Amino acid sequence: MNPFITSIRATLVLAAITCGAYPLIVTGIAQSVFKTQASGSLLTDRDGKIVGSTLLGQNFTANHYFHPRPSAAGNGYDAASSSGSNLGPTSQKLHDAISERIAAYRTTNSLDPHTPVPADAVTASGSGLDPHISVKNAELQSARVAKARNLTARQVQELISASTTQPDLGILGDPGVNVLTLNLALNNVKRVFQLVPPSTQNP
Repeated sequence: MNPFITSIRATLVLAAITCGAYPLIVTGIAQSVFKTQASGSLLTDRDGKIVGSTLLGQNFTANHYFHPRPSAAGNGYDAASSSGSNLGPTSQKLHDAISERIAAYRTTNSLDPHTPVPADAVTASGSGLDPHISVKNAELQSARVAKARNLTARQVQELISASTTQPDLGILGDPGVNVLTLNLALNNVKRVFQLVPPSTQNP
């Protein structure tokens, strides 16, 4: 019985350490030192209501908001079904979808038919929940947003710059614009006085 009793004791001790003490210590340190990040990097609107996380993309479709990159997560931007399209470069379905998105992007933003469209504007990320778009993507949308909100191009550009994150360590990756923080910043500059269909209302 000695080996059996010893194994039971070891199991209980390890359970207390790994399932109790360790998580409590790590959670305590995280909440003390990195409270915002540990709580999910949540953002609130003017009324203090939680409207999303800086880590998760969500759908914006109204003209007075910047639009995110496409999503293949569930029915779109579903945090419970994070995924990419899993379509390869030779997929005709992917080719057709991208062609349609390019045409729609140019139409929505009143662009010349030959204007190059950033890849992130017409392709989904691997997770389907990427909260960022490229700086070029944001700049091409800026005229539409400025017009819809009666803002100057300079005002919108300043907001884009304020919501742009730089590469990690200055060299890893490319600068990106967080769509949610940018759209919340827009709301703080000028309230939108227009009716928006419920399906397109976003924080």
